[in-house]
Amino acid sequence: MDGATLVNLAANDYLGLAGDPEVLESARRALRDMGLGVSAGRVLCGSREIHGELEAGIAELVGAEDALIYTSCFDANLGVFDALLGPEDVVLSDALNHASLIDGMRLAPARRHVFAHADLEDLERFLAGSAGARNRVIVTDGVFSMDGEIAALPRLRELALRYDAALMVDDSHATGVLGATGAGTAERFGLQGGVDVLTGTLGKALGAAGGFVAGDRAVVETLRQVSRPYVFTNAMAPPLAAAALTAIRIVRERPELRERLAANTAWLRAALRDLGYEVLPGEHPIIPVMLPGGTGARDVAAAVRRDGVLAFALSHPVVPAGEERIRVQVSAAHTTEQLELAAAAFARARAVLAGS
Repeated sequence: MDGATLVNLAANDYLGLAGDPEVLESARRALRDMGLGVSAGRVLCGSREIHGELEAGIAELVGAEDALIYTSCFDANLGVFDALLGPEDVVLSDALNHASLIDGMRLAPARRHVFAHADLEDLERFLAGSAGARNRVIVTDGVFSMDGEIAALPRLRELALRYDAALMVDDSHATGVLGATGAGTAERFGLQGGVDVLTGTLGKALGAAGGFVAGDRAVVETLRQVSRPYVFTNAMAPPLAAAALTAIRIVRERPELRERLAANTAWLRAALRDLGYEVLPGEHPIIPVMLPGGTGARDVAAAVRRDGVLAFALSHPVVPAGEERIRVQVSAAHTTEQLELAAAAFARARAVLAGS
């Protein structure tokens, strides 16, 4: 950037697949053989064989009966609620859910209750108070993007079963990252098959672009018929679909990528804590470095940028006022030298911050 080469600690390329040679070559072959775009929606003449292969690959990865691809996970989350829910239904949403989930719920005629973040007692009160609803859906991020916090999926599933509710999870920051095979948050907790509707992205750990919904075949087929962001949008470009399908295969075949990601994450978390930074606890490669109040987060982000590290300060309204931070994001592609350079930059920034 600006003529300088920086260590990127601001991207979601958790497994380094965005630049993987196999992924890139599969996209090149698809571009040569199928062209760039399809110039039509899936329900018209926009479907290609690669789209069906990708949907089958996603379903196999996450352990679902079927899957449906969208041009982004934002579109997937916009398209689910209105297609599946009516005014007789109730959605119960964690207060820190992603903006795309919030916007999707706003578009649907279902009633909406927002429970305090990770407060399962608050959630249970809403569940008990909505017994007359036709359907109730608990909605949560699998990994909350600002904190790297993993949702308490076993307890959420327990409440869903107790109150005859469905469980919907946006696993965008977990797909490919969590679980023995990269299946995501449910696999991380041994709850494969315990999520009724799963949404996710192909543009983070999988290195491509696009989104998906996975679940029971009847749910997915309903979305194929009536989900507006699916029906009324041109189909995903074949090179992106081919790249994502190759990335899914790599996720399943190369567990060492997740092992390297975990090692890189643990090393940098420890290094930042040893430097005296307040780092929210966790295991996810999202590492929140808390610098609340004033301009501390912006000052540190600017200082490490001068030292060759790309990291961004997050402030209100992206995060609550008083919880300003730098969101550091680690990749399996980071080398030891790059992580050491980043730690040294944060050390110098810490000294500047202390002297200001």
